Formats: sequence, C-alpha cells, structure tokens
Amino acid sequence: MKTDKPRFVRTVVSGAVALLLAGAAYAQGQAVKIGLLATLEGPFAAGGADGMRGAELAVKQRGGTVAGRKVEIIKASSNANPDVAVNAARKLVEQDKVDILVGPLSGSEGIAVKDYSRGQPQTTFINGGSGAQATTLVNPSPNFFRFNTEGAQWMVGLGKAAISKGYKRVMVIAEDYAFPYSQVQGFMSEFCRLGGKVPIKAWVPLGGKDYASTIARIPKDVDALLVVLGGADAVNFLNQYEAAGGDKPILGGSITVSQDVLNYKGKRRESLVGTLSAGPLADAFDGADWKAFVEDYRKNYPVSAGGYPSPSLFAFVYYTNMKAALDGLEAAGGDLSNNHQKYRAALSKLELKTPTGIVRLDANRQAIGTTFVTEVVKDASGNLLNKVHSKVDGVEQLLGMKKEEFQIGSRDVPACP
Repeated sequence: MKTDKPRFVRTVVSGAVALLLAGAAYAQGQAVKIGLLATLEGPFAAGGADGMRGAELAVKQRGGTVAGRKVEIIKASSNANPDVAVNAARKLVEQDKVDILVGPLSGSEGIAVKDYSRGQPQTTFINGGSGAQATTLVNPSPNFFRFNTEGAQWMVGLGKAAISKGYKRVMVIAEDYAFPYSQVQGFMSEFCRLGGKVPIKAWVPLGGKDYASTIARIPKDVDALLVVLGGADAVNFLNQYEAAGGDKPILGGSITVSQDVLNYKGKRRESLVGTLSAGPLADAFDGADWKAFVEDYRKNYPVSAGGYPSPSLFAFVYYTNMKAALDGLEAAGGDLSNNHQKYRAALSKLELKTPTGIVRLDANRQAIGTTFVTEVVKDASGNLLNKVHSKVDGVEQLLGMKKEEFQIGSRDVPACP
C-alpha cells in the first residue's frame, strides 16, 4: 500500500500551525474569565463582601488586564454551606465557563470545592479565604492552589503568648466545622506542649443565635476563653457574654478579631482591647508593603463607602489569592492552553510578593508564609485594631512536626484535659 507522504506532512504541519495561531490568539486576544466566589449571605456576609473588595483591588492594581488580556470577573455567592458553595462553583465553571475560579471563603466550603475541582481539569481553582487543613492535606487536587496559609498555621505563637500571659487553663468556644477545628489544633498543639490545659471545648452551630447554655458551662477555674467565632456569630456571643456579666479574658481566633467584628457597635467591643490573637496579618504592621496596601484599600473602599478602617482578614486573603492568579498568568504569558499546563507550572513555582512578605507553595500547593501574634488596641480615632505582639516567618502546614506525628484537628484532636 502506497502512503501519500507529502499530503500527510502537509496535514501535520498545517495542524501544528493552526494550533500555534489559535494559542497565540487565545493568549493575546480573548479575555480571561475569572469566577469570584464568596459568602454574601449568612454569618460571614460582611467578611465575604470585604473579600470581594480585596480581590477586586488586585485586579484594579493591574488596570484590569494581565499579559495583554482583559480580566473579566464573574461573581457568585454562597452562605458558608458546602453544598451551596459547590452549586455556585458549578454554575461558574459549567455554565459561565470561567477559566479560573477564586474562592470560596469558609473552611468546609473549601474542602467541598476542592473535591469538585478534581472533576474539572479544564479550570484552575485558587482558594479565596477558606482555611481548613484538610483542603490541601487530604487528597489534594492537582488543579487547586491555596496561596493563603490556613487556620492552624494562623495560630502559631498564640499558645506561647497565652502561657506567658499566665493563662494555664483555657476553655474553647468555637463553631462546629472544619476551620475552627484547624484553629483550635494550631493553638492547642503549642499550648499543650508548653503545659497548658483545655478542660472543656464547646462546639456551637455555625449561624447560632443563642449562647446562653454555652456561657453557663464556663468553669470558674479557667484563666481565659479561646473564642473562635466569626462575623455575626462573634458579635452575638460577645453581646450575650457582656449581658451575662462575663469577665474572663478572651483569646481570639483569627476571624474573631478581624475588622468586620472589631467594628461592630456594642458595649463588649470595648472590652476586646487587650485581646491576644493570631493570624496572617496585623492591622498596625509597620512594613512598607503593608502600609501601601492599606492606603490603596482605603482610597478605593473608604469607610463612607462600606470599607473598614483597615482591610479585614478576608480582604487580605482574597487579595493575596487573586494577586497570585494574576501574577501566575503574567509569568505564563497568559497561556491557558493544554488544560492550563504552563499556567499551573508557573503557579507552583511562584514566589508571591504579598503585603506581609513572600509566600511560596509546598508540594500540596499550600502556602508557606508569615503568622502574626497580635493584641487588640484602640487608636486615636477610637477604632479598634490589631498591633503586632510577635511575628513568625516560614510557617509550614505541619507546624514543625514530623508527618507521622501530625494529626489534623477535629472535635477531639488534640486533647490536653
């Protein structure tokens, strides 16, 4: 049988040229569609709105383009429910055909969206603000990246600060889902190792309204409360604790002392002054890049237009992840061909410059970065903010433990009664 070699060669060459031309047009002409998913309903609605502001700021700083391509943002909302978050992600990916999805906000949402991402190889998923450990530690997805450190990493240093303050026995009050488990694990791993005790943990429903029974369980012999509640949950608890005459010092979870909580109106707000906490940012950090970020945030989102005196935790982490999405596109020359092969390689080796320092990823595409131990203070204008107590750089997800020793946080892990 005679083969028509010239025709075969012409076909292959023509096809290769067509693919190259199509790739070039795609990289330089078409807009890149980015889905932006945050909670705009439920207990974290205020934080979700500020998360959107942070992500939008990263796009504004680039003039709405990257690598010669216009950036088109398509927004979607959830309510901190994993099923709702996945449905919103499905719409963005399967109907709106976004190239990249940035989100979600809450811990259990992040695990669910990560699991969904495994079946969508044509889309790159970059976390928004969710901070559960299992998102990247358990069955990590090859197309899911997280450029923010997570809930346990955020608490490094707080256990040591609590012991130094004289708090040897602490009760935990936290929402009953994946992110608070991570926060409590990060705190207790250090606190218990240094001799601290946690005689009781009260796990409360997300979106709860009545904390009377929890407040009634607080033992007289604890030195302080570790409160890991966010948004409206934190506000409701603090108001009810104040009304009940509560006087125990509070250690705050990262979301408990974020700007969306510190700026609520209520008597208990004043008693938060002096509260120790930890997280990926400190409002009063003196770094030049942080100051520039805060100034840019305030200029674009002044308090009169719904912003806060300083960017909330959610604004910061959404900004960080959106900046990573855009920096990775720049590094890849806008090339999203072959299921984003070049783009994902660029993301994996990216050394991301954030307002608080350099972030890099580990083998699970999880951020390694800086944690701040903070203290709530009042500024000259009467605003509450977090000043730096201490700073820990290069915090990894295993918190300095050997892999065989490390256990993901849960209701019962760790324990030091």
